[in-house]
Amino acid sequence: MSGPFHSRNIQNIVFGAILILLFLLVCRLFAPFFTALLWSILFYIILNPLHLRLTLSLDRNSLRGKIWFNIWAAVFSLGVTILILLPLSFVGFQIFHQVTELVRQVRDYLALHSLQDDSSLNSISRFIAELTSDQIVISVEELRSQITMYVSSQLQRLLQFSSNIARNVGSFIAGLVFMVFSLFFFFMDGAYLSKLVLHVIPIRQEYVKTLVVKFKDITRNLVLGYIMVALVQAVMALIIFSIFRITGSLVFATLTLFCAFIPIFGAGIIWFPLGIIKVLNGDLFGGILFLAVSGLVISTLDNFLRPIFLRDRIQLHPLIIFFAILGGISAFGFNGIILGPMVVILFLTVLDLFLTEHKIEQG
Repeated sequence: MSGPFHSRNIQNIVFGAILILLFLLVCRLFAPFFTALLWSILFYIILNPLHLRLTLSLDRNSLRGKIWFNIWAAVFSLGVTILILLPLSFVGFQIFHQVTELVRQVRDYLALHSLQDDSSLNSISRFIAELTSDQIVISVEELRSQITMYVSSQLQRLLQFSSNIARNVGSFIAGLVFMVFSLFFFFMDGAYLSKLVLHVIPIRQEYVKTLVVKFKDITRNLVLGYIMVALVQAVMALIIFSIFRITGSLVFATLTLFCAFIPIFGAGIIWFPLGIIKVLNGDLFGGILFLAVSGLVISTLDNFLRPIFLRDRIQLHPLIIFFAILGGISAFGFNGIILGPMVVILFLTVLDLFLTEHKIEQG
């Protein structure tokens, strides 16, 4: 008995090792296309219900049905790409232009005003000395040098960021091309491909179905409840910033898009300092009006739209979502906006299934 049993164990170990090795090789093969595949899957999940409604009456066994099914798959895949390419191309060009102009204006302002104004620097120096009980004494020259170095480094980062956008246009377009092909085949054979993948997952099918449903819900709710809300806030910020003639309005609106994910403060991290700057520059009425409009329109949208989209479907504290997004961006880059929260929520789902499977009571 021990001989065949021992041989079977060795065979299972070797077979498992070969399977893991081949899985890693497959992952390595698809790694260059990971971003395109990820966003193709996300767009497919979001748009598939609409695609199914439009193609439900088609008979895929007939030639006419196959042709129309292919046409609808092409329309959806190309339509998504065009809706992404056109706005992003415009935004990227405008950001590059506005960042360059913003850097030039800041440098001119610093050269003509604050860094040459010894009285302002003396006030800052005295304030630092009084605050630290004369433990830290910074001369005007040292203060001017530190401010110049800091501002120059930050402005250089802005220029480098905009230059990176311009340099990555080629890879971005190539990624869009891959996404078009991926989306087309997902709309054509998404049901078959999903069944093929889910069939080989070595866990109970009811658990697989639970994870699939959770994955789809996470995708739709993250996009609607967080990304779309942040996008709406950024668009409203762009409109308000443009009305109040804020220099670099598109740049600050883009920053608003990312800051909208931060709990409590959110978009206020961008519009509040801009309003204070307007007040300090002598535009008291315009600055107060800008602060009032921005607070009422931009930040209120967060509290109004998110409950409508989510309706408590993602039962996770916003602070955990925020750190999941930050950790996701650190680990996966831009893809982490989706992958970070998705990993956390799927982990909690799998943990809940594990506790249910082993009948472990939760406190």
